[in-house]
Amino acid sequence: MTESLTEALAYYDSWLAFNQRYQRVPGIQVAVYAGDAIAFSAAYGLADVENDVPLTEQHLFRIASHSKTFTATAVFQLVEQGRLRLDDKAEQHVTEIVGTPLGQRTVRELLAHAGGVTRDGLDADWWQLSTSFPDRDELLAVLRNESSAVIPENDRFKYSNIGYGLLGLVIEAASGTPYNTYVQTAIVDKLGLTGLGPELDPARLTEYAAGYSALAYADTRVPIEHIDTRALASATGFFGNARDLVTYFSAHLPGDDRLLSDKSKREMQHPLWTTGADDKARYGLGIAVTKVGDVDVFGHGGGYPGHITRTLVDPERRLVVSALTNAIDGPAAQLAEGLLRLLNLADSKDRVEEAGLGRFTGRFANLWGITDFVLLGGRLYATDPSGPNPAEEPQELEADGDTLRVTGGNGYGSYGESYRFAFDADGAVESVRGSSGLTMRPIDKFTLSERVTVAK
Repeated sequence: MTESLTEALAYYDSWLAFNQRYQRVPGIQVAVYAGDAIAFSAAYGLADVENDVPLTEQHLFRIASHSKTFTATAVFQLVEQGRLRLDDKAEQHVTEIVGTPLGQRTVRELLAHAGGVTRDGLDADWWQLSTSFPDRDELLAVLRNESSAVIPENDRFKYSNIGYGLLGLVIEAASGTPYNTYVQTAIVDKLGLTGLGPELDPARLTEYAAGYSALAYADTRVPIEHIDTRALASATGFFGNARDLVTYFSAHLPGDDRLLSDKSKREMQHPLWTTGADDKARYGLGIAVTKVGDVDVFGHGGGYPGHITRTLVDPERRLVVSALTNAIDGPAAQLAEGLLRLLNLADSKDRVEEAGLGRFTGRFANLWGITDFVLLGGRLYATDPSGPNPAEEPQELEADGDTLRVTGGNGYGSYGESYRFAFDADGAVESVRGSSGLTMRPIDKFTLSERVTVAK
């Protein structure tokens, strides 16, 4: 690992632990793949709140729309084998929909969410467990319904789980194998991964992290049952843990031929459609493409009742990060992006080598909040861990004896003033007199009841 990555991961661990508590997320599981190995793996909080079960690195999550990347990978494998073409119409493989509007959609259009297909149909209360996910016959009924072709093909990006359900049927027909069997054998088993699979596995229920409802509409979270996604497994059925998920995505880096040729991977990752008002967010063929800062990344997210997940791949750094949360309002995207933002900050200036700066690092509190002192790129920064971006407007600092002078940041951050540190005989920080003149204590020594008592 580079020195910048080592520094970023050291702080990232602390920042994740803080956010699990601060954002009241039951559990967070994160892994980072760098170079050719797992560089970081950790879990915070609980897998089961009611039974006080700690979350581990091995617990399984429903990774939902990450499934679309497996489906797209399977399609490209079949294309490379000559059993399928991207410009094939769906009805060439799924004969039950011959002559229907959706039967005319091409495999390429479906992969790109450019087929104008209904997102989930007219009745999709399976997303809140009021009904079961559709089986094959029920999915075919939706596909045959002319109202499921909502807009013309190639009119715009229009996300569709039903469209990816149709791709699952195409894969079955082209491979002569059930979808779940094909992706398990050709992708998961090929990579030797045991912490991934295409659908809820009843034999492993004790390994799954419980999923929880949101705090937006209630004061407390309620556990949500895991259910089978049936014919929509190709859109949203996969389970996994963060370690195996980043390993899977590492096979999508250039030069790795375990699953696909580089030619196929380039086509999957090439952005075809802008997905919203911000032109940074785009979509290829089963792959989401975006920017974190000025860095191009690809990957996918997933939203399942009780689990929100996100994976980002930085091909330039050959780095993959997956953040899995077991709450329906879990901040998975923010947590995954956090590492890349820290690395962007670390790499934003030439590296400085100065011994002894580590003694200033840590988390400190006073009545007004939290300040973290972080070493990135060989430089010291003061940052607020409670914000959505851990690298947003940090105060750059320069050491002078036992003080840190503020040399960067915005005008509200006491530019030109200093943080004054008091150390004990062992070199540990006892207190910091902030640049605003307020005293901060190490977070594990800060007791709020003592700080709000009026001095007599």
